[in-house]
Amino acid sequence: MIDNARHDGRQPDQLRTVKMELGVNVHAEGSCLIEMGRTRVWITASVEDRVPAHRRGSGQGWITAEYSMLPRSTHDRGMREAIQGRIGGRTHEIQRLIGRSLRAAVDMSKIGERTITLDCDVLQADGGTRTAAITGAFTALYMALKRMKEARMVSEVPVRSYLAAVSAGIVEGMPRLDLDYTEDFQASTDLNCVMTEDGRLIELQATAEGAPYSRSELDSMLQLAGKGIKELIVHQKRAIAAL
Repeated sequence: MIDNARHDGRQPDQLRTVKMELGVNVHAEGSCLIEMGRTRVWITASVEDRVPAHRRGSGQGWITAEYSMLPRSTHDRGMREAIQGRIGGRTHEIQRLIGRSLRAAVDMSKIGERTITLDCDVLQADGGTRTAAITGAFTALYMALKRMKEARMVSEVPVRSYLAAVSAGIVEGMPRLDLDYTEDFQASTDLNCVMTEDGRLIELQATAEGAPYSRSELDSMLQLAGKGIKELIVHQKRAIAAL
């Protein structure tokens, strides 16, 4: 029998230990601390009575995100982007990804001309920070929408579908779910997937680091991602039910 265990003892289709805690910020309309293994992301959702110029007068709301990695979230201290005076390309890409993903899950016509901003701050990084941010941000967003309903700002929680995100990859020729930093560094192919509860795709990023990957390898990574996302949505629902 071939031992498929990974360096941390997980099986190829196994998520890292997942923890989600909602209501971790007393000021924000929604908040979540998500942990996936050693990756930890702190997320707040803020509701404001304004929308960007392109939404004014439309009756449509807006959901956006900001993402940052705290200076010692990685092995070496990084400089704050605010000090550098510019947002890096990676940060800009991830912010747009989080915003796109969350907007796909909500009926914007039902939140009025309001903006909900998700601030995602990486406290500790060990791979999968963008996918953890999306998964946690959805729960913080849900909490904010629920509070809006309780305050009679909206008539219902306008969520079209639950969604979550996870990584997968090909490491040492084997497809693996939820890569940590060590595996991500070794991966010949890296995939990030955002998917709804019913299996529809919102975003798929799959990149070969060396040789091209095959269609069968892509299918195997997608299968793993689908399994992981279903499990993450169970965690989301448990956290929301505990509110």
